[in-house]
Amino acid sequence: MNQQNSKKTKSFNGGLKSAIAHNNSIKPNSELLNTLKISVPQFFEKDVYDENGILIKNGAFKIDKFLDDLKENNITESQDGYKLVFAGKDYARLQTGRQSETMIVPDVLHNSQKENENSNNIFITGDNLEALRHLQNAYAGKIKMIYIDPPYNTGKEFIYNDKFEFTDKQLKSALSYGDNGITRLKALHGKSSHSAWLTFMYSRLKFAQKLLTDNGGAIFISIDDNEQASLKLLMDDIFGEENFVAMFNWQTKKAAQGMTTENMIVNNHEYILVYAKQKNKFKFKGMKRNENNGFANPDNDPRGLWKRQYLQRLGQGLPVRTIIDPKTGNKFSFETPYTQEKLNSWIKENRIIFPNSQDKYPARKEFLLEYKNEQQLVTSLGLYPTKSTTEKLYKLFDGNKIFTNPKPDTLLMDLLSYITLSKDDIILDFFAGSGTTAHAILQLNAENFNNLKFILIQLNEPTNPNSDARKAGYNTIDEIARERIKRTAKKIKTEKKLALPKNFDAGFKHYRLVTPDVKMLDKIIEFDPESKRLFEIDMIDQFAYKKTKTTGLETLLTTWLINDGYQFDTKIETKIFDNYKSHYIKKSATLYLINLGWNTKALKILLNEISKNKLIVNTIIVYAYSFDFESMRELKTNIKINLKNPPKIIERY
Repeated sequence: MNQQNSKKTKSFNGGLKSAIAHNNSIKPNSELLNTLKISVPQFFEKDVYDENGILIKNGAFKIDKFLDDLKENNITESQDGYKLVFAGKDYARLQTGRQSETMIVPDVLHNSQKENENSNNIFITGDNLEALRHLQNAYAGKIKMIYIDPPYNTGKEFIYNDKFEFTDKQLKSALSYGDNGITRLKALHGKSSHSAWLTFMYSRLKFAQKLLTDNGGAIFISIDDNEQASLKLLMDDIFGEENFVAMFNWQTKKAAQGMTTENMIVNNHEYILVYAKQKNKFKFKGMKRNENNGFANPDNDPRGLWKRQYLQRLGQGLPVRTIIDPKTGNKFSFETPYTQEKLNSWIKENRIIFPNSQDKYPARKEFLLEYKNEQQLVTSLGLYPTKSTTEKLYKLFDGNKIFTNPKPDTLLMDLLSYITLSKDDIILDFFAGSGTTAHAILQLNAENFNNLKFILIQLNEPTNPNSDARKAGYNTIDEIARERIKRTAKKIKTEKKLALPKNFDAGFKHYRLVTPDVKMLDKIIEFDPESKRLFEIDMIDQFAYKKTKTTGLETLLTTWLINDGYQFDTKIETKIFDNYKSHYIKKSATLYLINLGWNTKALKILLNEISKNKLIVNTIIVYAYSFDFESMRELKTNIKINLKNPPKIIERY
């Protein structure tokens, strides 16, 4: 970076160059300070900008004023000084302040297909840390439920291996580490220690917390014995102990199947840890009462499903009542909390189930229709055998064993049914694996006429070269997940036919995260916006992804829209000025000028439409590489002097 750029750093504006500059300047507390600046701006000095809108100096945090105001409130220091500390925490905190340096590449070939072109479901192939950085701009506070099944710390090195995003010099500057500290930090890379796993999870969970809605948002995390204790402490640190909801356990198999250990123990359970964004606004609605809760109707009673409620209550010193079976004349005497009148009325209503033998006790029919509330949840969720789920997936893929031990889709369906969801809520899974979460949502939408949307993120992790998945043609895990979604949707449509809701969304949009190559990044960093020379190459074309017939324009526009806070389903209009094609977001009156070919005639048409209120424009975002110096000067000057309320112009590099 040249001397001029080091003195004047652009504030982050969505461009790749400004993201790189931003990432070079962050500290471990940057994310926290940015959060505080939004929440309590009164404790910050003003940011200082120059005449071109370039940030010269960040407003300092006035800690003396902050501490002074705290003294007036009920604030006490912890007596035991307890806090979670692990090697790599400062590095993980540093990661949470970074902006993504990847581009979001739409899979045009897939997305243009009939079942996908209007879909609101999203599948992102790429590093989930990078994806979460993108999503926080458009989906902060918009996700109702997050379910993740992260890689367990089984003693092996992580397949999902984070790259170090800083040079030694940057780490020394940002963390104030010496050489020994840098060496210890790098020693965590890809290892199976608790600290390495916590470092891996910390920044992802920080982003997850931001994405959840305040109104009933919650995260569900699958975990096993290896890290459940560490995860609980980490979640307390990030979400706060007061937002802990429950730790469920579920049974993975019926019997003690598996290798015998030296202690004669076979593990047959896993956990699901649940935290709310704000616990006071989150509530489980409980389980629906149905055949799965012990209700049945073996005698075809016209009153519907029922279950037995035994009348006998031993050991409580209750009154002894006597009733007579009207069919056999057998007498039954037993301790019970019910009155004689109530028992006699139930006999008349044919609600008492009399046993054949007098040494047993009668029961009452308890009908499902009598219950006004859902059944309370218990933390032991019961049996969800992974073996049967593997077999289900085996059948779905025509007899190919493409994925072992996937999470049961029935478990996900039940978890989703236990919480209060609106029809258009978004569910996020950023460790998508084989796509179980999408499978569960499609099934629920089809059965309950919901319209839940999913966002799935999965690394393009290679399948084992010797696996059945590779032999069947699946080179990466994300390919398996996407194919599972397609096959599940097809199976549902085949089985349900006319019973499906009209708006059933059986498709999904697919996007890839791609990092620009080093040569391109060098050109972006070295570009001098005040130079009069044109770029030697078409910078738009550098972002093309020819495998999916995606142009560079589509990649740039998609990335910018998400970084500007627009969701993937935002409606984009095309506006033509002379022969110049631009893109317009009506709800915010934002115009994107990305293409090459801007000229004076296009500018005149734009000015005319704005001045006559044919087009409302609040902001114009310009891809500066597509404009030479004179075109940019002409645009800014004429917008400023010819319009009463000129729109804001943002240049991106």
